[in-house]
Amino acid sequence: MSNWAIIFDVDGVLLELTRAEEELFFQPFASRIDANRLSRDWNSYKIRNDEEIVKEIVARYHLPARETEAITVEYLALLESELASRLKSERIAGAGELLAALAPTARLGIATANFRRAAELRLQQAGMWEAVAGLAHGADGGGHKSDILARAIAQAGVPAARVIFIGDNVSDVVAGLQNKAHFIGFSVDEARRRTLAAAGATKISASHEQTFTILKDMVRP
Repeated sequence: MSNWAIIFDVDGVLLELTRAEEELFFQPFASRIDANRLSRDWNSYKIRNDEEIVKEIVARYHLPARETEAITVEYLALLESELASRLKSERIAGAGELLAALAPTARLGIATANFRRAAELRLQQAGMWEAVAGLAHGADGGGHKSDILARAIAQAGVPAARVIFIGDNVSDVVAGLQNKAHFIGFSVDEARRRTLAAAGATKISASHEQTFTILKDMVRP
């Protein structure tokens, strides 16, 4: 696997997104607008990307444009503080072991719709950041998941045909297809796996033991 790059989505693939973590994202809005009115359905926003969602909410409620950066800074500081005290990032079963098994022979990275710093803080607490830090791309810079993955591929130093992207959302399937990368759809939820297959994912995993088996088969000479 030494000439392959394996790129992971974060939420649903490496980490669970807990309700407490989700609510932290909306907390900085509470001093500015009624944050309870904001949708917690990430797919309800025009672009499923933390940077874009902050911009969309700021524009929708006619807040000053400068609030976009202020809200982002406040959120990241809040997340760091909470992770240092009471908040716990939850690993997906087998994720740490998968990264450890792959790290010696492949270039690992992430392409997430979270802010890169948010992903770093959460993965760091879960003991998985170092494995992906060298090729870590997040919402920063905006765009759809396909844009984020494209930035990661550009840095990877290998052609897209040597990139494997592992994700759990339809937007991840689309990103893999648009970037001409290999794709593995992952979810512990059977209904989600069916959704990924219907969106075009031809390789599907229900556990990271299965993910590792699929990866070995994909890169076999």
